[in-house]
Amino acid sequence: MAVYIYSITGKQHPLRLDGLSGVGESPADLRAVTAGPLCAVVSDAPEDLRPKRRDIIAHQEVQKRLMADGTVLPMRFGLIAENDEAVRLALEQNAADYTDRLQVLEGCTEYHLKASQDEDALLRQILRESDVARELNDEIRGGTAAPDASLRLGELVAQEVQARQEALAAGVVEALRPFARTLDTSQPTGSDFLNVSFLVTEDQEETFLASELSVAHQMGDDFDFRLNGPLPPYSFV
Repeated sequence: MAVYIYSITGKQHPLRLDGLSGVGESPADLRAVTAGPLCAVVSDAPEDLRPKRRDIIAHQEVQKRLMADGTVLPMRFGLIAENDEAVRLALEQNAADYTDRLQVLEGCTEYHLKASQDEDALLRQILRESDVARELNDEIRGGTAAPDASLRLGELVAQEVQARQEALAAGVVEALRPFARTLDTSQPTGSDFLNVSFLVTEDQEETFLASELSVAHQMGDDFDFRLNGPLPPYSFV
């Protein structure tokens, strides 16, 4: 029977699974599949699994319980194997990689940071600091601009936005990097200029949080920092 996989742990993990509900409308009991030094926490997979809020919460609750007692490799929602034997075989074949990754994640949690800047404030900044952009804008508003002025201004502003946002993102990452074991950057979406996950050790957590708060304060009200965590270290599995 197909099985749903929640996490991988070392066999020394206490695996307190009592009272937890798995995914599915009628969730099956959670159990451990063991192979050598590793265990996988699984349950029978429900048919036609969908990312419903109920099931996503159940998946997260399993991660939280396991993380409270030790290091885990949290699997992302929806991972299904053919049966217990397929899970056991994967643990055996990838034992070295999984063991190394558990060591890297030991005592760590993930913090995910996104940041954006008010678009109007950014545009005002560009017009204030770029002579060319300001002159083009004045010509357009005064009715004396060349026919291609709007296009030139748009291209110039787009270039300035990209350059400034890349510099801002690099500055934020550089300020917080010393307080994380490692980090993982993703392409920002929408108005965000930063989308990064930090792997933070327990002994650095307080310093990391204080530093993030300080950076956000220094950058001012035109910026919106959204820090989410502590989280299971999905980005580093």
